[in-house]
Amino acid sequence: MRQIENKKAFFNYQILEKFEAGIALSGEEIKSLRAGQAALAESYVLIRSGEAFLVNAHISAYDKGDQSSEPKKDRKLLLHRKEIEYLAGKLSGQNLTIIPLRLYFRHSYAKIEIALARGKKKADKRETLKRKAIERDVEAGLRAEKLKAQRQEKN
Repeated sequence: MRQIENKKAFFNYQILEKFEAGIALSGEEIKSLRAGQAALAESYVLIRSGEAFLVNAHISAYDKGDQSSEPKKDRKLLLHRKEIEYLAGKLSGQNLTIIPLRLYFRHSYAKIEIALARGKKKADKRETLKRKAIERDVEAGLRAEKLKAQRQEKN
């Protein structure tokens, strides 16, 4: 089983703190997750009446099941009370949000890595793209030099 990642999270948000939480799922949802049929894009975490819920995460219905589960329903996250209170306090004071980063299995239990994050501005996103382009160019140059050196050694 491969882990399911929220690929846009690091591009759209500045990650401040990470937490690991369990997730309450039905048997068919677990089988669907093991098959890799889930998406975390555009999902987020809400804290309602002292409990944390994963909202807008898409977990497809299991192919061989009865197809009765709703793909985008709210799913309860299993966090300690102190963690929930800490997150609720952080959310109330500042312009922050909680987003899921990845969904994976640990010792046959479904776990989700969530993060306290701040949304990036457009300029920050541009800066990230520029930095990635520069790193890619540098790596390509190093790779070309290494190949050139290997060819000279052969001759």
